[in-house]
Amino acid sequence: MKKGLLLLSAGLSALSFPARAQDAAAEAAPQNTAAETYDPNAIIVTATRRASPLSDVPIAVSAVTAESMQNSGASDIRQLNQLAPSLLVSSTGTEANGSARIRGIGTVGDNPGLESSVGVFIDGVYRSRTGAGLNELGEIERVEVLRGPQGTLFGRNTSAGLLNIVSKAPEFKFGASGEITYGNYDYWRLSGRVTGPITEGLALSLDGVWVQRDGFLDLVDSSGSKIGEANDRDRYFLRGQALWEPNDALSVRIIGDYTHRDESCCAATYISTRETVDPTPGIPGDFAQSPTANRILQILNAIKPGSVPVAPRPYTREAYITPGREYSSDLKDWGLSAEINYDFGLAKLTSITAYRDYKSKDFGDYDYTAADILYRDPNTFRQFKTFTQELRLQGQAFNDQLDWLVGGYYAHEKLTLRDNIVFGADYGRFATCRLLTANLTPAQSAAFPSAACGSPTGTAGLISALVPAPLRPAFTALANIPAGTGDTDSRYFQKSENWALFTHNILHITDKIDFTVGLRYTHETKDFSASLNNNNTTCPALQTALAPAVAGGLGAAAANAARGILALACLGNSSSTLNGLSLRDDISDGEFSGTAVLSFKPTSEILLYASYSRGYKAGGYNLDRFELGNTGLSTLTSSPATYFFPRTNADASSLRFAPEKVDAFEIGLKYSTRKWSANIAAFRQEFENFQLNTFNGTSFVVQNINGCGESLTTGSIDVGGGRCDRDDVKPGLVSQGVEVELTATPVRDIRVSGGLTYAEAKFRNRLVGSSDGQTPLDDALFLLPGNVNSNAPKFVTTVSFAWTPPLGGSGLSGLVYFDGRMTSDYNTGSDLFPEKEQDGYSVWNARVGIRGPEESWAVEFWGQNIFNTRYTQVAFNSPLQGSGSSAHVRAGRAAVATQLFSAYLAEPRTYGITLRGKF
Repeated sequence: MKKGLLLLSAGLSALSFPARAQDAAAEAAPQNTAAETYDPNAIIVTATRRASPLSDVPIAVSAVTAESMQNSGASDIRQLNQLAPSLLVSSTGTEANGSARIRGIGTVGDNPGLESSVGVFIDGVYRSRTGAGLNELGEIERVEVLRGPQGTLFGRNTSAGLLNIVSKAPEFKFGASGEITYGNYDYWRLSGRVTGPITEGLALSLDGVWVQRDGFLDLVDSSGSKIGEANDRDRYFLRGQALWEPNDALSVRIIGDYTHRDESCCAATYISTRETVDPTPGIPGDFAQSPTANRILQILNAIKPGSVPVAPRPYTREAYITPGREYSSDLKDWGLSAEINYDFGLAKLTSITAYRDYKSKDFGDYDYTAADILYRDPNTFRQFKTFTQELRLQGQAFNDQLDWLVGGYYAHEKLTLRDNIVFGADYGRFATCRLLTANLTPAQSAAFPSAACGSPTGTAGLISALVPAPLRPAFTALANIPAGTGDTDSRYFQKSENWALFTHNILHITDKIDFTVGLRYTHETKDFSASLNNNNTTCPALQTALAPAVAGGLGAAAANAARGILALACLGNSSSTLNGLSLRDDISDGEFSGTAVLSFKPTSEILLYASYSRGYKAGGYNLDRFELGNTGLSTLTSSPATYFFPRTNADASSLRFAPEKVDAFEIGLKYSTRKWSANIAAFRQEFENFQLNTFNGTSFVVQNINGCGESLTTGSIDVGGGRCDRDDVKPGLVSQGVEVELTATPVRDIRVSGGLTYAEAKFRNRLVGSSDGQTPLDDALFLLPGNVNSNAPKFVTTVSFAWTPPLGGSGLSGLVYFDGRMTSDYNTGSDLFPEKEQDGYSVWNARVGIRGPEESWAVEFWGQNIFNTRYTQVAFNSPLQGSGSSAHVRAGRAAVATQLFSAYLAEPRTYGITLRGKF
């Protein structure tokens, strides 16, 4: 609170400045920022690394102004969803890595080894992961949403698009602003900015934000009693800038910023606990809900009565948690950058140098139940230390017929991931009872005495009654696995170096026709290493004891049971035998990318263009902590000494995934006058080696998705699982559709804008999991072939309306504003399980207020999600809690599906009041 009040006092300190400073500020302010002054040609963007009117840029780009974001209540990139129909931003288990999608394409954000297909740039500096954009943005000038691959100009290649965020630069006339907001959930937000000259050529600015809010979710224990809150806000942001312009040729801009978040994030609620069965065994195509409660749910509620809801009601917004556990997110993000521009006369040189340090600690309850199954302790974090340097030289030649640009880029990043996953006090009994019910028929499951799982004595009795004598000691060891053991401190390191040379040139063939060509060569190296540390001695003891059973010496049923015991006792990297293992690997790759655009401007109001671009996103390593331990999960080895674990340095290469590439084709039309504008684009994007990341209940599976022609062998065409001739490998994911954006000022003081995106991001009917066609599609992804990608609604419509009428003759004006986003159905899970489907919905925001002369002050009442629309951001398999979905039963791939499903909910209705002033 002290920090926030300090920021506010800085913003309001102009009240005590001399009248001369206030007069200067008044002269600097625009005479009227109401809707009637809107001119689409006045919006300047830098999407081509050149300052150009939005209407003259021959690419698909949306420019969201500071005023639009302020009216919508947007303070980070997540709220851009309301204003950019082709964009969808969401967050899941941690806001350290959010997920952004453009035209239905993006990267799931919880795996730190994956870079996003949608890049985030703030003041020309690349941010390593999308989660950086979920921080407060402070005072900004605009946000540019570039759609499609940006393979030439921006510092890191992004295969689906990028968000270019431009903050407000220091000004050479004094100005100050402050804002106080209060809302429901005890929401406080204070922000302020002050800027002005120090000398004739030096100007400074300082802006900051402080936010605090109660949680949107109540944390409850097994009795249903509230014991805490989650998904709250407690953060602040500071940014200082210096702008030095000693003469007309030289400009130096230095920016330093710091963000700190200490929040309870992120809890999830149950959305489905049903058990589905096959009513007609052997005949695929149907499924039914089991007449009895889900066997996994029964086990959990026997261990800890009330730990999982029998009939989930997610929008009561109650999340279960083990008493003594928490959901914690502690983030520190800071950086420095310097942009130098020097005009030589014949050419202009631009240099952007930056260093960033991003560290996020996210830990707490990992099973989302009130039972004590799994948790992460506080000794976990992910950190990115990134240095970047970009140089660009731009000029004109041949009597200004050629606008040329050449440049180079270098990035060095050190990624450190320190992780753990620890068994809770209830893990042993839960794992044992889960295994005992794994292969039961629905009738057998109904008769299973799950209440016996509620005590160690009862579990021992089940083992004695149901387990063959040779396996009883192993089941007993699993049931009594000590609490607090597991993978206690594993560390993963990745050092990456990226350099690139690029050129982007515009040839003015005539005064109406331009031809743009760009080319980039990118070279990337990544060095990976890991050390595994844990205290689980039960796993290696069981590996030895179960050697005969795993080898088949006790029969097929015993072999399957033994493998199940090892899968649960040795979960993830949890074995003390791995403590001496040091994994190392490296990859090196180079790739050309680029663009070609032909544009025609028959009149000053119309622009037509057609383009081709080649995009590229580097490969890397799957750094999810479970994946190392589950290597080989689908091809069980008969050697218990090596079961599920990497044994030598050579196993590190199994964590690699290949670069993602895309060929994109687009045609577009832009029409703009002072009164209104229209932008239309039709596109087709073909993705090779699409980097798909999905959570299967225990680990994140990463595969490169590719298509196959007629040569697919061994495996059903409908469900994948086959292999493909190398020459027959094709792009596995195609996104195509049409985008329309309209903006109009039909009468004085009114501005209306809207957008419509139709995008079908669809997988091919035949899929494989590698670029050579020899890796079958992972079994967890059997629903992908022929279906639409996750988080990719086919239809999205956005609309906004702003009315700023004058109130009397004293310079006062009003504000009436609303915006809406209407979305069709889509699936929120990368594996496309039906339980993760989200029905179509709409979200509406509104704001009304009164403003002083030249908007020197304002009082506004606002609401977000004013109709309290209920929808989920992402649904997922509740960790370890069952297996299979209704789709498995329908396809005849399982007789019963027991998986429980949880979800991260979107925010409920919020409302409040904002007081704003500037001088």
